[in-house]
Amino acid sequence: MTTKIVKHISLPLLRPVSHFTGLSCLCLRRSMATATSSDSTVSPSNTRVGWIGTGVMGRSMCTHLLKAGYSLTVFNRTLSKAQPLVDLGAHLAHSPNAVASQSDVVFSIVGYPSDVRSVLLDPTTGALSGLRPGGILVDMTTSEPSLAVEISSAAAAKSCFSVDAPVTGGDVGAKNGTLAILAGGDENVVLKLAPLFALMGKVNYMGGSGKGQFAKLANQIVIASTMVGLVEGMVFAHKAGLDVGLFLNAIKVGAAGSKSLDLYGGRILKRDFEPGFYVNHFVKDLGICLKECQNMGLALPGLALAQQLYLSLKAHGEGNLGTQALIVALERLNNVSLESAPAK
Repeated sequence: MTTKIVKHISLPLLRPVSHFTGLSCLCLRRSMATATSSDSTVSPSNTRVGWIGTGVMGRSMCTHLLKAGYSLTVFNRTLSKAQPLVDLGAHLAHSPNAVASQSDVVFSIVGYPSDVRSVLLDPTTGALSGLRPGGILVDMTTSEPSLAVEISSAAAAKSCFSVDAPVTGGDVGAKNGTLAILAGGDENVVLKLAPLFALMGKVNYMGGSGKGQFAKLANQIVIASTMVGLVEGMVFAHKAGLDVGLFLNAIKVGAAGSKSLDLYGGRILKRDFEPGFYVNHFVKDLGICLKECQNMGLALPGLALAQQLYLSLKAHGEGNLGTQALIVALERLNNVSLESAPAK
């Protein structure tokens, strides 16, 4: 067995998850013995991949897998959204169960926890019902930690494995393969999946089942308050008579710089509200955060304020805009518009 480990686990496999420095040789042996039914390294030659959910994020992530040579079977409720991937060589399935029956590893990235439950756990059409023993489910949706634990238990009952691996980095990160992947579950299974994760970004192991989801929720809390600060600063600069574009360029390299500013500052100025991430989905995420805060007895007023502002967008029928549309809520609140010339 030791000889097999040296042969199959090479440096390129470990590099994407370099933070796993504490894994011992014993852990690596256990990984290869228990993570899947085979001890071979994940590669295009021996691993069939399935994908459920080919929207804004999923389509780009699938493209990286196809370009790397993986056999890919996809499912999307709106079949037309899967067509670009079929044109690139993906196989189209008509249910999550059908995806899993043709796959060794099945990824999912859908909208809401109810969607996750449906596509993975439905006893007739869900992916788990079609997965062979040793197969792996990887849910990349931002969802409820308790649901991730439930999926893990259901998978284990079928001699399968599951990883909760939500991502952050938006549509740009998905296109560029630079997403931060926040993984929860069996550490050895996450390690085995490293070649797949490396095509999408950098995987970060956060702990047992559900911990990937908890990490993503904490990430959303940081983003929510950062976005409020960004749009408030822009409204203030506008009202003060500044050129907001010059202002953003000036602060982006200082302490006020942020990924939110880099990704969305220019889009806001251009009134480009195309979704890299939908307002509706962000409202969902922040609602899950608040629910978990209630369970923890935790008060996070910045989170609560951000959720209310995003809810106001949804109430105005703007839920399908990108999260950068938060500027509209602040403009309405102050009866100003960044499109108009600022007061001198």
